[in-house]
Parts: sequence; C-alpha cells; structure tokens
Amino acid sequence: MVICPMPCHKPKAWGSVCGMIDQDMMAQYAKFAERLADAASVETLKRFRQQADVYNKAGVCFDPVTDADREAEQVQRQLINAAYPDHGIIGEEFGAENEDATYRWVLDPIDGTRAYVCGVASWTTLISLEVDGVPSLGVIDQPFTEERWLAVGGQLTYTARGKRQKVGVSGCTDIAKARLTTTDPRPAAYFSKAEAQAFDDLAAKVQLVRFSLDAYGYALLAIGELDIVMESGLQLHDYAALGPIVEAAGGVITNWRGDPPGAEGRGEILASASEELHEAALANISRSMAV
Repeated sequence: MVICPMPCHKPKAWGSVCGMIDQDMMAQYAKFAERLADAASVETLKRFRQQADVYNKAGVCFDPVTDADREAEQVQRQLINAAYPDHGIIGEEFGAENEDATYRWVLDPIDGTRAYVCGVASWTTLISLEVDGVPSLGVIDQPFTEERWLAVGGQLTYTARGKRQKVGVSGCTDIAKARLTTTDPRPAAYFSKAEAQAFDDLAAKVQLVRFSLDAYGYALLAIGELDIVMESGLQLHDYAALGPIVEAAGGVITNWRGDPPGAEGRGEILASASEELHEAALANISRSMAV
C-alpha cells in the first residue's frame, strides 16, 4: 500500500459541489432531507424495543432486517417520488431506481440494525443527496436520543433534544491520546484477517477503543467525542451521508489509501479528527497491511 503525500489525504470536499448549485435550492433539499428523517422516525420509533420480527438477509452470516427498515425506506421513497420524480434513489432495502439521474438520494433507513434489534440506541437513519455522484448533503438522525446531524454547503448543524449546539471535531493530533472505534473488529465480520490485524495494530497505539457504534461513531467524531473511526466492508448507503458531516465538522474522511471513500477496495473508511492524526493512522495501516 502506498501512502500519498499529506495534501492528498483529504479528498475533494464532498460538499464542494454545492457552490455550483443555487443555494436556495440546496436549502430546500436540506429541509426536505429533514422531512425524510422525520418520516423514517415514525416507522422506526414505534417498533424500537417492541420485540419486532427480525429476518435474516444473508445466507450464511446473520444480516438482520426488520419491518421498520423496510417501512421507513418505503415512506422515504414515496416522498421523494412525489416531490422530485426526476431524482434517483439508492436504498439499502429496495435497491436503485433512476440511478443515472443527476440528483440521487442515498438512503439507509436503519444503519445498525443489529443494535436496533437488541434495543441499543446507537442505530441511525442515514440520508445523502448526491449531485453528479458527489455526496453534497448528509443527515445522521438518531430519533430515540433526539439527535440530528445535518451537513450542507460545508456547514454542520447539530440538534440535540430540540436545541442547536455549536460543535466540531476534537482536533486531536496525538495518536497516543486518540479515541478509536470500529463496529466489529472480528475477522470475517466486516474485516478480513489482514484488515483485522491492521485494526489491532492501530488499537495498540491509541488511548481508548470502543466498539459497536456503526454510523453513530462518525456522528460522535463530528462532535468531538471520538477521534478515529476505522471500518471496512461498507457500501454506498453506509457511507454517503458521513463524508459531508465529518468534513463540515472539521475532520478528514478517506479510504485506507487516502483516496475518496468508495474509490477502490472493499469499502474501507477512515475518519479522523485532524489531518495530522489521519496521516499517522494511514501510515500505521499501510505498515500493517504491507506485512
């Protein structure tokens, strides 16, 4: 693995395309994205901690889906098709429609379904609007804790229990003081054996490690509560909303080679609270993967 010089570590800002779009229109899309989040929350909250039926999408490992996942995405799709029939949609549960459209909504109605079915409030609803393939708006919504992150035009709005708060990344630059998270570090869960070793090597250098946060980990990084998120095996619906939020908070997000998320590989994502910390984490991953 080759690590490019530091200026390459931060890819073209995902929200930068907004400068080429009418700002009133982007504000309209942001309000609509919040409508989508509100609509999804109606379906997810009424089933949360209610012993809902769980189905397994995978043939071998356990990949749960619930009626809440499906109903939430269906409601969101109906709203999009009614308001913007020329827009595309890519969703975790029902795939793509009109996927060649200039504007595409990327939906993950429940990111962290395993947490959801266990009654753990670290699941979130993820919404992104891509413009010409660039994620230009991102929403992370946790309706049970009443938290919402909305990024558009490089600006982040964080609302907790109805109150807006000024937030940003911690700015941590020392890997020995960093707080690291991944959803599941076990080989064959999300990581390959080599990737799991790379995570273990990085975990040995940081101050603190936490697990099982899914996209909520990136949300916590954006408000200064975590410093590094390292994951693999993610798909577009898992990460499209994350980049605008992490970058608007002042953080850095790339794949494990320092390229834009999704550029190559197995959906590896690395997010950090500063350029210096990101450089150190990338270098550590590079050394581990080269062995």
